[in-house]
Amino acid sequence: MEAGVNLGMRSIPIATACTIYHKFFCETILDAYDPYLIAMSSMYLAGKVEEQHLPARDIINVSNRYFNPSGEPLELDSRFWELWDSIVQCELLMLRVLRFQVSFQHPHKYLLHYLVSLKNWLNRHSWQRTPVAVTAWALLQDSYHGGLCLRFQAQHMAVVVLYLALQVYGVEVPSEVEAEKPW
Repeated sequence: MEAGVNLGMRSIPIATACTIYHKFFCETILDAYDPYLIAMSSMYLAGKVEEQHLPARDIINVSNRYFNPSGEPLELDSRFWELWDSIVQCELLMLRVLRFQVSFQHPHKYLLHYLVSLKNWLNRHSWQRTPVAVTAWALLQDSYHGGLCLRFQAQHMAVVVLYLALQVYGVEVPSEVEAEKPW
């Protein structure tokens, strides 16, 4: 995720990269593959899937900086080209293992829709004094560190992170008491 942010990836491509990464390791054995190579290949593939193509060179350079913060940038030598080739070959392997199913429905659009609805539902003072939207978005991004994105539907994830954000700040949704089911 950090490398994706440093590469300037948007939220959806980062989420896709994380989902590809987790789904790949659900289908394979963790010890059989280098998780760092899988992570770089996931970013490369996610960039293509989400139409934010990132050159393999940039992924290699950012990843190298991440693993060797005080090290020199990689030279365009045989080691660099071997790593580049590994990323491309790993991308092909991942596509085969995932049976080319690398397009996912993410909860981000649902969360945005729910936030707009909730903003119109709550009074303006309650909305402005609590960072519910920022917290819900951060919780959603953090959920991609694990495999939650594979276990639950996108709409449910959006509702859960919004509910948690509301609970953190003690914001009550109006009319919840009168409703048949709690919000």
